[in-house]
Amino acid sequence: MKLIDAHHHYWDLLANNHPWLCEEPRIAFRYGDYSALCKDAQPKFLQDEYDRASEGWEIAATVTMEGEWSPDDPTGEALWMQQLAKESGRPAAHAAQAWLDRKDLAETLAAYRHLPIVKSVRHKPRANAAPGGPPGGMADYAFREGFQRLGDEGLMFELQTPWWHLHEAIEMSQLSPQTTIILNHAGMPVDRSEAGIAGWQTALKEFSALPNTYIKISGIGIRDREWQLDDNYDIIRYCIATFGAERCMFASNFPVDGLCGSFDTIYSGFDAATINDSQASREALFFRTAASVYGIDLSAL
Repeated sequence: MKLIDAHHHYWDLLANNHPWLCEEPRIAFRYGDYSALCKDAQPKFLQDEYDRASEGWEIAATVTMEGEWSPDDPTGEALWMQQLAKESGRPAAHAAQAWLDRKDLAETLAAYRHLPIVKSVRHKPRANAAPGGPPGGMADYAFREGFQRLGDEGLMFELQTPWWHLHEAIEMSQLSPQTTIILNHAGMPVDRSEAGIAGWQTALKEFSALPNTYIKISGIGIRDREWQLDDNYDIIRYCIATFGAERCMFASNFPVDGLCGSFDTIYSGFDAATINDSQASREALFFRTAASVYGIDLSAL
């Protein structure tokens, strides 16, 4: 199956600054110990490293996601990605860093007008560690004001937040209904208890009712466990049933999800989970939805 990997990262920690990968102390991370990704262990993950990881799969194109480059230089990563694309043809599209609640947002978005590779932006909103508690970042006035600017710029919004904050995204979307929201990592179904899955399913169904939304089936590994289809089959199938294949994209989240399993293990899982689906549905999941969303010309690949 031809693939468009709809969400992965490139970084060069010897040349560029990603504080979470280069500095101590380490941040709290949903997969636990991530030292294998850090500067001393894996200083680069670029096209050569990606090609080795994905060996045996037909990669038609890829979409890179901002990797928490230093916020002191919000456009630096996108400028670098544009240069990489010019030199190598990859990535085909990029989701750039943008701080929706900062005063320099207008300047950042203006810079992206001159970078054709930038199709969307991401700002992870403030979130609670568990359901309940005070509102998260999407309820903030400044965050919502910044979100409204994206529609005017023709940019999509990449949303990474736990499912218990999706009601805030629904409210926020009403301020700019023309802005496409792409939910990262399947809404983060980290809690696999019966109650946790029930809450995730309800939140995902409500969010999917927004017409201008898509979901990336990625980042669904479980802390301290190898990636297994038995753990993730129901997650994959619920995403597809809820959004429809035409609004779902498979993605590797590499190298981050390399902490949970190999590229081959993860994509073989996606393959096995959809083996009985129609060819049209599988093509949508593996490459056509991503091509449509990110404006990737399949005939030119």
